[in-house]
Amino acid sequence: MTVDDTSYRRMWAELLPVGRSASSGGYRRHAWNSADAECRAWFEEQARSRGLAYELDRNGNQWAWLGDPQQDGAIVTGSHLDSVPDGGAYDGPLGVVSSFAALDELRSRKAELTKPLAIVNFGDEEGARFGVACIGSRLSAGVLSREQAYELRDADGVRLPDAMERSGYDPGAIGADADRLSRVGAFVELHVEQGRYLTEDQPVGVASAIWPHGRWRFDFHGEANHAGTTRIEDRRDPMLTYATTVLAARKKARSAGALATFGKVAVEPNGTNAIASLIRGWLDSRAAEEEVLDALVEEIRVAAAERGERDGVRVELTRESYTPVVDFDGPLRDRLAKRLGGVPVLPTGAGHDAGILASVIPTAMLFVRNPTGVSHSPAEHAEEADCLAGVAALADVLEDLACQ
Repeated sequence: MTVDDTSYRRMWAELLPVGRSASSGGYRRHAWNSADAECRAWFEEQARSRGLAYELDRNGNQWAWLGDPQQDGAIVTGSHLDSVPDGGAYDGPLGVVSSFAALDELRSRKAELTKPLAIVNFGDEEGARFGVACIGSRLSAGVLSREQAYELRDADGVRLPDAMERSGYDPGAIGADADRLSRVGAFVELHVEQGRYLTEDQPVGVASAIWPHGRWRFDFHGEANHAGTTRIEDRRDPMLTYATTVLAARKKARSAGALATFGKVAVEPNGTNAIASLIRGWLDSRAAEEEVLDALVEEIRVAAAERGERDGVRVELTRESYTPVVDFDGPLRDRLAKRLGGVPVLPTGAGHDAGILASVIPTAMLFVRNPTGVSHSPAEHAEEADCLAGVAALADVLEDLACQ
């Protein structure tokens, strides 16, 4: 079934410039910054222009309601609008834009909904600013406590509650939102595929599961010294230990059939002519099974510690976040696949708000084909025809769930 592309194109054109870097072409929509505020204002305008009831929950997540928010069994869709540093245009926003476009499609079909329908924008899904992914949905689901959230700081030392307050939100209210989530019958998130598994004749797929994944911070403590006068044998250079650990992570991940990536590093004192005193490296690791992931991270830790002994460097490991394997609700997943005519059902290594919410409500995901497989990059892409197929698929699914 084809859909009217008018609203989709208009929304996409409005969002594309927001938070985009002129130098890299990537997006810098980080939690509670000015670009994030523009995205939030855009979401509210989309809701109000459609006559939807707009509200902000206790954790700063935005909701747009068609029907009574107090009624049980609501069907919810949506995603997020924030980005990783210099991220792509589609990761997150495609799901939000498609949700509003799917609602427009349902209205054009004159679908008679018997359940409330809501669109949500979850805050700080990427964790680019405070280092923990899916903060908005984690708080709502009770996976992240208020006390833990209050301890989160960005690279400049700004605490999460202070950032929220500066943006006009009340951080005193954050915490588990069990009452709201108890009224949700199902959550369906549409997302651009992050990989290249859907083929040219498969524009849409259904998620089966999310691999277990987490983020670990390695602290390599050495000794600051002069780069031009300190003898090689007198050095305690943490950069050597860090570099060896990066290589070990890649090698061990390949052997385990898993993934391990050091994508963020901080150096102190960060001088060209100085041996570093401290290297902080953040490991992102994922695997199909939790046992494999746990064993892999332990092997990387041991490799780091052994190299640190040789280099005179002390190594500390801190787990900053962890998400166990998520198997999406079986009956809901199967219902989506059947409604869409037997589309591919596939797992993903990427984390999502749907994966967090799966611990408390039935959730499912739709993927829209990514022809290059590139994500978290300005090169991220999805063809318009595939995106519109995603809108039609989401509308079909929402109609099936909310009209019975």
